[in-house]
Amino acid sequence: MPTRKAINLAREKDLDLVEVAPGETPPVCKIMDYGKYQYKLNKKAHEAKRKQKVVHLKEVKIRPKTEEHDYQFKLKHVNRFLADGDKAKITMMFKGREIVHLSIGQAILERMVEETKEIADVEQLPKREGRNMTLILTPKAK
Repeated sequence: MPTRKAINLAREKDLDLVEVAPGETPPVCKIMDYGKYQYKLNKKAHEAKRKQKVVHLKEVKIRPKTEEHDYQFKLKHVNRFLADGDKAKITMMFKGREIVHLSIGQAILERMVEETKEIADVEQLPKREGRNMTLILTPKAK
């Protein structure tokens, strides 16, 4: 249909002529209420955004000298974070001359990985950053 005829038809019906596919030859247009169309698009986008799950990164800090009870307490926190669908970042902090014994911290982080392997995957292996060593765990896909 010629463009002039389409515009006149849209005006008669008190609607808008909207170009749907501008790249086509000839361009494809549609007669519709553009305001209503924009409103529906916004509603659809808002609904999709509402259903999204935001994943947070929760952090637990431990030290090489952390005792068994405290370690178990921190492990429960990590398990809870993973169960809630959040990522867990375990930071091993070294103070003073503890930095000489990196293997102790590495062993504790590997133990943490081993004890959470049923519910978590390792996103980032233990990595040293200055006086800290970090490990990031993500919940396993269901």
